[in-house]
Amino acid sequence: MTNTKVYIEIVKQLREMISVDGLKSGDKIPSERELSERLNVGRSSVREALRALELLGLIETRRGEGTFIRDFRSNQLVQLLSTFILQDEKAKRDVLETKVLIEKVCIKLALQRVDDQELKRLQEWVNSDNLDDDEFFYRIIDIADNHLFLRIWFILKDYYYSFHEKVTGGKREDYLLLLEGLKEKDEEKIFLAYNQLRNLPVLTDIN
Repeated sequence: MTNTKVYIEIVKQLREMISVDGLKSGDKIPSERELSERLNVGRSSVREALRALELLGLIETRRGEGTFIRDFRSNQLVQLLSTFILQDEKAKRDVLETKVLIEKVCIKLALQRVDDQELKRLQEWVNSDNLDDDEFFYRIIDIADNHLFLRIWFILKDYYYSFHEKVTGGKREDYLLLLEGLKEKDEEKIFLAYNQLRNLPVLTDIN
C-alpha cells in the first residue's frame, strides 16, 4: 500500500472512530503501532500519514503522551474529515483544479518576490540530473513565501497521487521557459510554459 493510500485509510479510520465510537476533541487516537497493525502497513508509512494529518490541523502530538484530536467540536471534525474522502469524480476534479490554482497563484507571488540569485540557482538545478516536478513547484511555492498555500498544496498533492500516477514532469525546456518568464516578468510566457507542463487548456488560468 502506498503512503498516499495509507493516508486516506487513516483518515477513514479516524472518521469511523469519531462518528461511531463517539470520540471528541481532546481524545487520544490509537498509537502508530496500533494503526500499523489495523492497516497492515509499516510504522514509517503510518508516521508519514499522521504528519500529513497534523499539517491539516486535525490532530496534535504531545511528547510522551501520544496523538490527540485537535480542539474542534466533534461534529465539525467529522464534517471536515468527510470532505477529504475522495469517493466521486467531482471530488477528484476539485482536487486537481485547486492544486492547479494554488500553483498558479504561487507562481504569481513568486513573480513579485523572486530575485536573480534564486532564479540562477533554480536554473542550475533544472539543468541538473535531479529535476523533479514536485521539487520544482515546492521551490516555487517556497519563493512565494506563503506557508498556508504550501501546506494545502502538500495535502492536495498527496490526494492527487492517491488516484493518479505521480507526475513525472514535462520537458526540461518548459521548466526553463517558465523560469525565463519569471526573469523577464512575462506572465504570458510563464503560463504558456505552465499549461504545457500540466498538459492543460486555459480553463483554469487565473490571468
